[in-house]
Amino acid sequence: MIAELKFYQIAILAISALMIYFGLEKFIAKRQSQSMLKLVARFVIWGGMAAVALFPSLTNSLAHFIGLEGNINAVILLGFILVFLIIFKILSVVERIEQDISELTRKEALQAYKKGHEIN
Repeated sequence: MIAELKFYQIAILAISALMIYFGLEKFIAKRQSQSMLKLVARFVIWGGMAAVALFPSLTNSLAHFIGLEGNINAVILLGFILVFLIIFKILSVVERIEQDISELTRKEALQAYKKGHEIN
């Protein structure tokens, strides 16, 4: 089966493996927290991409089941990959912003608390 793999399949498998690895790394490491929901979403999305890359007939079966016939699977797959990369990037930025806001709020609360005790 490895000899039959095309370049795009290898590329998608590599990207999927990297995205799953980065998700696990963020989930396990305490320096960047990641929710269990986001980890499960990563496994489902990128695992699905890897499955479709390994077994392209899955998309044909799904297209036949839905009623869409045609050879646009590669275009759709590329579109999904780009959309999911963008979504995960946006989610990471939002999580980072939330952490920064929490940190700033804590600092301001501590400063206000210290000022209140200095006056009394």
